[in-house]
Amino acid sequence: MGVPTIRPSGIVDVTFGERVTVVQPVNIYGCTIGSDVFIGPFVEIQRAVTIGDRTKVQSHAFVCELVTIGKDCFISHGVKFVNDLFTRGGPARGDRSQWKSTFIADRVAIGTNATVLPVTICSDVVVGAGAVVTRDIDEPGFYVGNPARKLKSLP
Repeated sequence: MGVPTIRPSGIVDVTFGERVTVVQPVNIYGCTIGSDVFIGPFVEIQRAVTIGDRTKVQSHAFVCELVTIGKDCFISHGVKFVNDLFTRGGPARGDRSQWKSTFIADRVAIGTNATVLPVTICSDVVVGAGAVVTRDIDEPGFYVGNPARKLKSLP
């Protein structure tokens, strides 16, 4: 029988702001986390990610490389970010030049189990639970569905 290679999870090479709360276990590495941020358990935040001040990342979220999340955001349970669109019919397999970036502006709330492809989302947006964001969102409002579409404007 073979012997697996075991790599520990943890916190490695992270720049933290002030008063950050991290609930273990997590896998966070090579990223920048602002001040007053909360990170729940079972979260992975990869290298080249930036998370703004006062943002909350709830349990089981996956934030892949090349994601920027603004200030005062809420990333709910199980939210997944994607940076590889399989443009060659499958995973980029280490060819990071195929990866795309995601930019989330300020005061954005992303609901439970939403999936966010490489897009830009403007400030003051709510993405509903289970939504799949496949295109840029450049107008504040509530977005739901697969693909995510604007349901209504914010009051």
